[in-house]
Amino acid sequence: MQLEMVQLSRVVFRKYGNFIDNLRLYVRGGSGGMGLQRLGGKGGDGGDVWVVAAKDITFKRIKDKFPQKRFIGGVGANSNIRALKGAKGDSKEILAPIGITVTFDDGKIIGHLNTEGDRLMVAKGGRGGCMYSAFQPSRGKAKHIRLDLKLIADFGLVGFPNAGKSSLLTAMSNATPEIASYPFTTVRPHIGKLIYKDYKQISVADLPGLIEGAHLNKGMGHMFLKHVERTKQLLYVVDVCGFQLASNAPFRSAFETVQLLTKELELYKEELLLKPAILVVNKMDLPGAEDKLLELKEQLQKPEDFSDLLPDDMIPKNFTAFKQVVPISASTGFGIDHLNSLVRESLDEEAENANKAVHEEILQELRHQVPQHS
Repeated sequence: MQLEMVQLSRVVFRKYGNFIDNLRLYVRGGSGGMGLQRLGGKGGDGGDVWVVAAKDITFKRIKDKFPQKRFIGGVGANSNIRALKGAKGDSKEILAPIGITVTFDDGKIIGHLNTEGDRLMVAKGGRGGCMYSAFQPSRGKAKHIRLDLKLIADFGLVGFPNAGKSSLLTAMSNATPEIASYPFTTVRPHIGKLIYKDYKQISVADLPGLIEGAHLNKGMGHMFLKHVERTKQLLYVVDVCGFQLASNAPFRSAFETVQLLTKELELYKEELLLKPAILVVNKMDLPGAEDKLLELKEQLQKPEDFSDLLPDDMIPKNFTAFKQVVPISASTGFGIDHLNSLVRESLDEEAENANKAVHEEILQELRHQVPQHS
């Protein structure tokens, strides 16, 4: 792909100061209506509560519009002389963002809403009174549910504090996240949007900083790792000179940092390591960076040969095979255009492979339907 074809024509940045990526709601189906005992009439069932995927809906909009976060189905009509079968109560629809997972409070998954119009019943209305219930209605089911965003960006920046992720996002997309020389500057996802000359858009998320032990929920562990699940691909960001969180913490070389990042993802959910990944080696403007980069590349070619550099509990089951290793300097801009090109190519390649897989599946299905002649 020609570099000039993928240069950014402009950039858009959204800083989610009030970003909400999950929401807890109280839902209750409507109560059923009374049955009419002397004529054998049946009361109407209570209304159900549904979550429905819709465009241009955000969790913040739901929270602002319904601050009590309570959704209750309509009450079923009582049976009467004019209408022995009472009308069903009105169903309640909760319009929610596309691309969410709906779960119970205990984490059990109710379902996923992946496209506009997808809908899930989350609370069933009560039954109307009838002769089997002595004409007494039942109450609707009540529960708490959680809505969780599944995908927040095409690429997620993965790195320890001070790896330069915020600076990188600024360099890639002209975004303006808060940048400081101390760890944990980023406490909420910041999303920069790259818009190319052909109007292709790619979103890149700077995720809250990761620390050793994140899989055990240390620091912002599970919050961070949950966001990683919601990106299509990963950009590992490491300091070419290595990393040390604090003066009493162990120093980690760039190679150790890569493996520790891999291990944290692996311990949380091994499937995360199946995501395509690019390694971004930052701070190439520092003295001695070229030698350190050559050493890192050598170690990554055969990482098992250098596993003795790692403590036993830091050695991943499987070492990450990066699609590219890209040296950059977020502060000077070195390598950023090349990285933007590779980001575009990687997503295009993934989309092309997905289309090929769909076409192959269709062909296989057609072959099975065509009669075989001997």
